[in-house]
Amino acid sequence: MTENIPPEQRQSDVGSLSYEQAREELVAVVSRLEAGGVSLEESLALWERGEALADRCEAWLEGAKVRLAAARDKAEGQ
Repeated sequence: MTENIPPEQRQSDVGSLSYEQAREELVAVVSRLEAGGVSLEESLALWERGEALADRCEAWLEGAKVRLAAARDKAEGQ
C-alpha cells in the first residue's frame, strides 16, 4: 500500500481523498498494523499515513457538522 507511494507524497495526497476513501484506507492501515509482520520503518510509515488519514476524516466530519448547523439555522430562521 504505502510502499508504492514516495515518502514525500504520503501525506500530501491525503488532502484530495473523499471521506469514504480516507476511511477505507485508514481501516486497511490499521489492519496491517494489527497483523504485524512489517518492518519498523514500514510500521512508522503506516502509522504516519494513518494519522494523516484520521485527520482527513476528522476534517470531513467537522465540515459536515458545520454545514448541518448552517442548514438547521437557516431552516429555523424561515
